[in-house]
Amino acid sequence: MSWLQLKLLTNPERAEGIAELLESAGAQAVTFRDAACQPLYEPAPESRPLWRRTEVSGLFPADGAVDRLLLHLQQSGIPPRDCILEHLPEREWSRSWMEDLHPMRFGRRLWICPSWHEPPAGDVITVTLDPGLAFGTGTHPTTAMCLEWLDSHPPEGLRVTDYGCGSGILAIAALLLGATRATCVDHDPQALLACRDNARGNGVSGLAAICAPEQMPTSTCDLLLANILAHPLIQLAPRLAELVCATGRLLLSGILEEQAEAVATAYSPWFRIDTRQRREGWVLLEGERRRG
Repeated sequence: MSWLQLKLLTNPERAEGIAELLESAGAQAVTFRDAACQPLYEPAPESRPLWRRTEVSGLFPADGAVDRLLLHLQQSGIPPRDCILEHLPEREWSRSWMEDLHPMRFGRRLWICPSWHEPPAGDVITVTLDPGLAFGTGTHPTTAMCLEWLDSHPPEGLRVTDYGCGSGILAIAALLLGATRATCVDHDPQALLACRDNARGNGVSGLAAICAPEQMPTSTCDLLLANILAHPLIQLAPRLAELVCATGRLLLSGILEEQAEAVATAYSPWFRIDTRQRREGWVLLEGERRRG
C-alpha cells in the first residue's frame, strides 16, 4: 500500500484548524513540524506551542480521490496552490524510521530498547519503549542524563516520584532498578495514557500509581525525579520540596546552563544542590535534603 502526504505551511493561529480540516478529510495521521528552525525551550506547563512557520502534514491512502480532497480544502479556504503533495511508498513512512532506532545504553547496564528489537543479552536492565506522543525516549540529553544517574545510583528499596512523567521512562527505569513504588504524575492525559501502557508493557504496572497532580497521594517519597523545564521547576519548588521525605533526594532536569543558578536558588531553602552533569547546553541538578 502506498500513501499520499499533503503538506501546508501556515502560522500557529491556523495550524490547529488546518489539522482538524485534514482529519475531517480522511487523514490517517496529522503532524506538526518546524519550518523555520525555531527552538521552543520554555513552553508554559499547560500549553502546546507551535512555531512561527509551522508545517502541517496529513497522511492519506494513495488510492483515495485526490481531486475530491483538494476540492474539500478549497471549499474550506485553502487553494490547491498552497498544498504540496508527495507520494510515499509504504516503507518510507512506516518502516524507515524504525530502522533508525536501536537499543541505547545509559550507564553500565541500563538499556532502552524499541519493542521490535531483541533486548541486549547479559547482565542488563532493559526498558522496552517505543516512540510516541508523550515526551521521553532517552534520545534527549535531559532524559539521557537522568537515566545515567539512575544507573549509577540504583534506587533499590526506595519510593520514587516522577513529576512530569511523560512516557514514564524514568519511573519505569527506577522500578526495574529496584524501586519499590513509583508515583507517576503529569497534567497531560495523553502522557498518563502512554505511561500506563509503558508500565504494563514492562511488567511494572502493579508498582506504579499514575495520576494527575491534583490526584496525587499525600505520602512522601525517597527520590523525586522532575525532568520538566526551568520555569515550571522554579514555580513548583515549594510543592516538590514537600513531596520529598526528611532523608530524601531530588533530581532536576530540563534546565539550560544559564538557568541552573536560578533553579538551584529556588530549591536551596530545602536542599543542598549540586550540578551532576552538563551536556549539549543542558544541566542535571541533584538535591540532598538539608538536615536540621
